[in-house]
Amino acid sequence: MQLSDTQKLMNDLYGDVDRERGITATVAWLCEEVGELAQAVRKGTREQQLHEIGDVLAWLASLANQLGLSLDEAMERYEAKHEQRS
Repeated sequence: MQLSDTQKLMNDLYGDVDRERGITATVAWLCEEVGELAQAVRKGTREQQLHEIGDVLAWLASLANQLGLSLDEAMERYEAKHEQRS
């Protein structure tokens, strides 16, 4: 799945609810999920870590959608940096 596909999926599944919740609440949920990911990294199983990474990515995609931003565009600078090193 590409990042743009992730954004579309999150929009299809939760777009209306996400927009109603708003950006501030979405950032709060994202922060909570990052905390859960940190705990899973420290003490969790691979399955728990994978689950929490998925949650963080989902909330990040939801935030990007609300902001009208593209995760693919956000990652372009890293792709360019990689190309410069090659």
